[in-house]
Amino acid sequence: MKATVKGRYEVDKSSATATFAVNAGDLKLKASMTDATFVQGPSLNGLALSLEKPGSFIIDYNVPKKDVRFQFMNSARVLDKTVNLTYTHARGDNRVGIDGSVAFDPANKVSVSYALDSGNCKVKYVYTHGVLRRTVLEPCYDVSKNSWDFAVTRKFEGGDSLKATYQTSSKHLGLEWNRESKFNGSFKISTSVNLEEQKKVPKIIAESTWNYEI
Repeated sequence: MKATVKGRYEVDKSSATATFAVNAGDLKLKASMTDATFVQGPSLNGLALSLEKPGSFIIDYNVPKKDVRFQFMNSARVLDKTVNLTYTHARGDNRVGIDGSVAFDPANKVSVSYALDSGNCKVKYVYTHGVLRRTVLEPCYDVSKNSWDFAVTRKFEGGDSLKATYQTSSKHLGLEWNRESKFNGSFKISTSVNLEEQKKVPKIIAESTWNYEI
């Protein structure tokens, strides 16, 4: 059994989640809970269950809301390229979406996300630069908003990465530093600021993740 504990810290609040996963043949069973599950004594608040067959399907069940989300994955060969498809249906929110992606080569990938309920569509292009693929450029076009989002990630030797993002529709500028470790989990610090606000006060969030084998 694998256990993952994640903590999130902000200036005015903090939260924690824990996830337990066990393999049953080619299936994976997960149970996750938040601090709301225990803050006022054991309860079903924040409890979620998941059944997953990697590369095939994921079924998530939110226990307190009695809500189910289905996700099915498949792939097809089109013009000698593998097209990956994902269908998602969230019953409670009545959201239905289709995602598709295709890698033309190791450096170039295009993905399309379409929401059947709202008609929103996003097209994203991913380009990884260099022999070691450590620089990643991700422009994304939101068709419904007629706006662009941009992300640039630089990966460093040792597991560190630095990511900058900018959303043209909301004028949000973000910066994120992440450290990954195979033994100690990961640690992330992110900050964002709304450039349209008169007082440009950055919002800072710190997240830490620990992985355990039980």
